[in-house]
Amino acid sequence: MSSSPANEDRRVLRTRTALRNALIASIFERGWERTSIRHVCAQAKIGRSTFYTHFADKEELLQSGFRDLRRLLRVAVTAQGSRRRTLGFSLGLFEHAYENRRLFRALVGKRSGQAIQRQFLGFVAEMVEEELARQLAPGLERDATVQYVAGAFNQLVIWWLESRKPLLPVQVDALFQRLTRPVLVAARAQPR
Repeated sequence: MSSSPANEDRRVLRTRTALRNALIASIFERGWERTSIRHVCAQAKIGRSTFYTHFADKEELLQSGFRDLRRLLRVAVTAQGSRRRTLGFSLGLFEHAYENRRLFRALVGKRSGQAIQRQFLGFVAEMVEEELARQLAPGLERDATVQYVAGAFNQLVIWWLESRKPLLPVQVDALFQRLTRPVLVAARAQPR
């Protein structure tokens, strides 16, 4: 008797969720650099062959979490509808960081590995690029603006979470929006 596609999908989802949760637990326990696939599999109670059925390495496992987060942020931006604003993903990402601040401190904080910081910065840059693609023509100006804004967002998250400033996500987002606005205005003012 074979399983139905719905059961198969649920099993895949369960396995991927267990692996992602195990990765997070291992990062808390060991840090990114000392986390291995062996540790993740042991934590998830899943064999290595099953891991490799779903992911090539721990970086790909981490990226799958960023892909899921991107989908959630896109849904939130779409729900904003007519109230849509520039860099609309930022409040949702600040809220997510706040709700998961222990995880964010471990992943993107000062003590995390450079590889994981690069992945988070790349994730933020992709979100910024998506937004600016509607506002700026392709080219050097847009590329530089994307990197500048993504870097600023990244550093602001780290500063906020590491320093434990008593700011709510909406306050940090307002600060980010206010500080970023002149950069976006300047980038839009460039001849195309």
